[in-house]
Amino acid sequence: MSSSQLNSIRGILAKARSENFPVALRLLPRGYRDHLSAVYVFVRFLDDIGDEAEPGDRSRLLDAVESDLDRLYAGSDPRLAPTRLLRRTVEACAIPAEPFHRLVAANRRDQSVTRYATFDDLLGYCALSANPVGHIVLHVFGAADPQRLRLADGVCSALQIIEHCQDAREDYARGRVYLPGQDLRRFGCAEDDLAGRTTPVRVRRVVAIQAERAAALLARGRPLAAALTGPARVAVAGYVAGGQAALSALEGARYDVLGRTVRPRRGRWLAGWLRLLVMTRKRFR
Repeated sequence: MSSSQLNSIRGILAKARSENFPVALRLLPRGYRDHLSAVYVFVRFLDDIGDEAEPGDRSRLLDAVESDLDRLYAGSDPRLAPTRLLRRTVEACAIPAEPFHRLVAANRRDQSVTRYATFDDLLGYCALSANPVGHIVLHVFGAADPQRLRLADGVCSALQIIEHCQDAREDYARGRVYLPGQDLRRFGCAEDDLAGRTTPVRVRRVVAIQAERAAALLARGRPLAAALTGPARVAVAGYVAGGQAALSALEGARYDVLGRTVRPRRGRWLAGWLRLLVMTRKRFR
């Protein structure tokens, strides 16, 4: 792997320093850490193409990633550093190709679909952009079965919707609106309301509705942590606790997502994580 490719990977991992991801990773055995890091690099690489590459280059770059995945699963050497980093993980954990291709499809959709009429439409997008990550993670832990995959979908869709709430202004600046149009119209919101530095009450109501829906999805997927053991339970409990902490932060900020960056305090997230681990351990026994 060339020095420029290594620097690219290091740059992607550097973006994670402000997130809870590295904290959770350090508590896992080395093998799982390496596999999850490889997945993280690939997913962030895709997102960077979809969000930050020159618009005229994005389709071509996504084509290159898709071709590289085909090479990987055909047993040939991938050409792109993030896909090459992924090879050992895919082979060791027997991860199918389909979740990775769905992630590429989500980034393709972002280039042409910038509005979602209903919440159901948004869930359809989450099935491409978020749920495959949960499937990949379960394969990493050797815990992928139909019931767990369904529970993971609830957790992952919830986390994606929470992120859409937190990043509403940033997404709008990129030309995308993930708050459902049906809800915006219901409360009399204009799209340019999302460009302001203050969050009108009408927009806060829309965000609150999405947060309520995300909370319901998270509750639906929460039994996943109790259905796992060992490092898998540690990791999944961290994801669920992160979603719960983010929802509490949104509520505490009164859904003012345009005038500030609403993120949970790390201490609150860690406390929720430990509490969930204790609860699921008792339930498992």
